[in-house]
Amino acid sequence: MTLPTVLVADDDRSIRTVLTQALGRAGYQVRATASAATLWRWVEDGEGDVAITDVIMPDENGLDLIPRIRRIRPELPVIVMSAQSTLTTAVQATQRGAFEYLPKPFDLGDLLAVVDRALKQPMALSAQAEAPKASADDQMPLIGRSPAMQEIYRVIARLTTTDLTVMINGESGAGKELVARALHDYGRRRQGPFVAINMAAIPRELIESELFGHERGAFTGATNRHIGRFEQAAGGTLFLDEIGDMPPEAQTRLLRVLQEGEFTTVGGRQPIRANARIVAATHRDLRALIRSGQFREDLFYRLNVVPIRLPPLRERPDDIPVLAQHFLNKAQSEGLPAKSIDPAAMALLSSYRWPGNVRELENVIRRLAALVPQPVITEEIIAQELADYTPVEEVRTTSSGEESDNMTSVVERHIARLLASLRESGEDGVLYERALAELERPLIRMTLAETRGNQIRAAALLGLNRNTLRKKIREHGIGVQRRVG
Repeated sequence: MTLPTVLVADDDRSIRTVLTQALGRAGYQVRATASAATLWRWVEDGEGDVAITDVIMPDENGLDLIPRIRRIRPELPVIVMSAQSTLTTAVQATQRGAFEYLPKPFDLGDLLAVVDRALKQPMALSAQAEAPKASADDQMPLIGRSPAMQEIYRVIARLTTTDLTVMINGESGAGKELVARALHDYGRRRQGPFVAINMAAIPRELIESELFGHERGAFTGATNRHIGRFEQAAGGTLFLDEIGDMPPEAQTRLLRVLQEGEFTTVGGRQPIRANARIVAATHRDLRALIRSGQFREDLFYRLNVVPIRLPPLRERPDDIPVLAQHFLNKAQSEGLPAKSIDPAAMALLSSYRWPGNVRELENVIRRLAALVPQPVITEEIIAQELADYTPVEEVRTTSSGEESDNMTSVVERHIARLLASLRESGEDGVLYERALAELERPLIRMTLAETRGNQIRAAALLGLNRNTLRKKIREHGIGVQRRVG
């Protein structure tokens, strides 16, 4: 029995060695090269059952190879790996016909699973549409290289050739509209309009008119025909933001549009064909709203065809430095002086929980870019800024009067995650210490930020002896700023 052959192209010798060894141990024959030209020659000669290629090669971009490979050997799966882990790379790899895209660094187990799937799953023979080009991170609709963002990039890339309805769930300020715009800008409707409507910002009695339009004389004050958002979005994408705030009567009409593919204006009789891709978003728990009778279950399933959870910034702290630099670059391009953030200051930014998510981070960075006179933003400046910038989320109340999670329920959920993690690892004797440390560190850090580094005042607020506080500061490695002002 002939073993399957995997072709590997990467100009990094260490990566070629690691992949060759891992694939060999998994039972594959491997041919590895540092050049795109050699990979192309092997493909032309009919070699290989799977090809793995890096994007940046010394002689040719690996993405440019894919359409050529697809033309002469459409059945050959091509796996793309890249350290350029941006949305555009993921989209271009997918739309040019790659079987899978793996951002570096990746687990060898993940690669082996993809290779195994590539050998078992036939490649589609149809050619893919080429994605729009972009290069720098500053041009990206979404910024971030964390594993969570990489998965979102891959989902977006897979959706670019479809008109499937998408539901984005995420906290306020996390970037839900940016995801919706990326789905539009990289999709097959990108030549059409992108139309957004925020359900929470429109009076309930006007939502149907805003969505579907109205005829002259349909109600008091309707002196002219009004074109609604569905008509405005024809041929493009309609983004229904904060869909959880849509009133029941509008939900019924929207469901009918999704079921029948047409609608009538308020006061109108002539059906109008709906021709817009629907992307919805919410920060609310729609399943809880369904249980309380505030949201239609049948509408939920019509909208939730492809769910995307956008993680809050506190779950992807590795993205904070690249986001902060992006906002500094953006401020400089708008005419503000060039600024940089020193490493200690960046570490402090990364440790903050950012209840306002990416929007809050952008506001802080742009304000510092405008107001800080010196060229380097220091840890002391960031500590002062975060102390002045209220770090505690206001308790939100839903329309039914239910309060958001209190501290006890948040801690209980976190402990449940810790228990699940320890159950998988089989580790004993660390739960109490780990849970206590994870609560104690932010408690002390935020108290010190509140007192601007005054340890006497912080100890008084915490009800601790000053020496005990000093010990805990050392144990948790908390940086303490001098008191300013």
